[in-house]
Amino acid sequence: MKKVIRILIIILALGGIVYSLWNIIGWKKDNDTNKNVEEQVSEYVSIDDETEDYDVSFEDLEKINPDTIGYIYVPNADISYIVVKGRDNSYYLNHNFEKEKNKGGWIFMDFTNTGEVTDKNIVIYGHNRLDGSMFAPLKKILNKEWAKNSDNHTIIYINKKGTYKYKVFSQYTIDAEDYYIKTTFDSDNEYKTFLNEMKKRSFYNYDLNIDEVKSVITLSTCTNIKDGRVVLQAYLLNEETQEDLG
Repeated sequence: MKKVIRILIIILALGGIVYSLWNIIGWKKDNDTNKNVEEQVSEYVSIDDETEDYDVSFEDLEKINPDTIGYIYVPNADISYIVVKGRDNSYYLNHNFEKEKNKGGWIFMDFTNTGEVTDKNIVIYGHNRLDGSMFAPLKKILNKEWAKNSDNHTIIYINKKGTYKYKVFSQYTIDAEDYYIKTTFDSDNEYKTFLNEMKKRSFYNYDLNIDEVKSVITLSTCTNIKDGRVVLQAYLLNEETQEDLG
């Protein structure tokens, strides 16, 4: 009987090892596939920080994936991705830009958003991948030194209609919830209440008069600790002058 038990334990242990190896191989395969996709789509994006010249060929990208909705760029956080929008918030959790099954997923916008800067809260999601891809770099924003550096406070969002600058005003971690990803508001007062709450949550204090804010962008990823989330939020600068509000 003891011999049988030992054999069963060995079999279970070997099974566990094989299962772990299978997952590791699958994880690496998904990462490699997505890196190749990233390289391919990068051909349709031109970024020049010095001249602030940003060009995205949406027509070409839509031929590959009609769900293409925009482009998100956080200069000092290693985030530069084409953004897609599905019919729900589940599909692109496990499908990449080419709509292949992939646990790395892709960077996607909340399906309730329009993708226009008239949206009160544009919400964009991405996985926190262990290889540093997708929205894993958002972990950088939890560093106080990163927050102190004003050069890090710019987020660029591009859609078919133009290029828009946003300025960071809040960064924090929180348990999974629906409030910070709320995209529509019944009144200006409800929106101001939302903005005040988002500002209060930030671990770093930013000087901002929320009365002038018309739209914000929210980047969200997992902390990989239970149901935690890392959140970075920024407000839209003056659309015409691209300068700060007021």
